Amino acid sequence: MDIDQALDLAERAGLDLVKVAPNAKPPVCRIMDYGKYRYEMQKKDKEARKNQRIIKVREMKMTPNIEPHDMSVKAEKTREFLKDGDRVKVSVKFRGRQMGHTEIGKVVLDDFLAILGDEAKVDKPPKLEGRSMVMYIVAANE
Repeated sequence: MDIDQALDLAERAGLDLVKVAPNAKPPVCRIMDYGKYRYEMQKKDKEARKNQRIIKVREMKMTPNIEPHDMSVKAEKTREFLKDGDRVKVSVKFRGRQMGHTEIGKVVLDDFLAILGDEAKVDKPPKLEGRSMVMYIVAANE
């Protein structure tokens, strides 16, 4: 259909002529109430934003020579984070000569995960990043 005819049809109907696919040969247009369409889209976007949950990433920092009681206190705090639906980044920071024994960091992370039990599951396995070994965990029910 010719553009002039389409514009005339839209004008008679009291609606707008909207290009749906302007790069197509020939261009594809639709006769619609553009204001109403924009309103519906804004409403849909607002509804989608209302239903989404923002997940925070919390962090627990430890050292390779952490005491068992300190680790259990940190595990309790991590449980609270997981119950809130947050993701937890557990990191073991190495200093100086400790970098020569990074396997100890892996053992610390495994022990930490054992304390949490089946309340948590590993999202990203332990990985050495610079001077830290990092592991991400999430709640087991996710």
